[in-house]
Amino acid sequence: MSTELINIYNKLYNDSIQKIKSDQYEMDDQIDSSLDKRSGITLLIRPDEQARHRILKFLAALQAIEPEQYYYPSSDMHITVMPIIACYEEFDLNQIVVQDYIDLIQKCLSSQKNITIKFKGITASPSCIMIQGFPQQQVLDELRNDMRTVFKASPLQQSIDKRYSLQTAHITVVRFRKPFTAKEEFLKILHNFKDYDFGETTINELELVYND
Repeated sequence: MSTELINIYNKLYNDSIQKIKSDQYEMDDQIDSSLDKRSGITLLIRPDEQARHRILKFLAALQAIEPEQYYYPSSDMHITVMPIIACYEEFDLNQIVVQDYIDLIQKCLSSQKNITIKFKGITASPSCIMIQGFPQQQVLDELRNDMRTVFKASPLQQSIDKRYSLQTAHITVVRFRKPFTAKEEFLKILHNFKDYDFGETTINELELVYND
């Protein structure tokens, strides 16, 4: 596994756990809001059924003690390959020709091998809990770099890397939306799953999705 990724995940985890302990965590008040009209398009990949099953067992343990947080359903679990158009309120699919985006992505995929991702351990941010993903080759990085080059050279609407440059292969599985009521027990479960093996997935397909 990549030492660089391990260091990124560990720093995220250690910094964020301290913030949770000191009640400096962040709650997302938009999760349940019908007024949130932001949308965009993202290229993503999904973990296989075995990995999702193991993740759901982890989430069930957390949900049993902190039921008011937001837990991702199995159908929503994913790794973001590239947020091509980051979500914003004015975006509408009618503004773009989707096939143009598909054609560019396929151009990037033509020379790529299969992507295998190992899911091992968890990390955190001040607002969420994530499953750590470790691509087993450089294929994901190469695909992301190819997409950066191709899209930035095209006239298509895109916002790649405008917020941040994506380096990880994590799956966000919990978002904080309410104050914690059993924080110590929640943190204990996180500690117990810190290095848990959630399985490995070889990716056979990628999805271009209209997301909110």
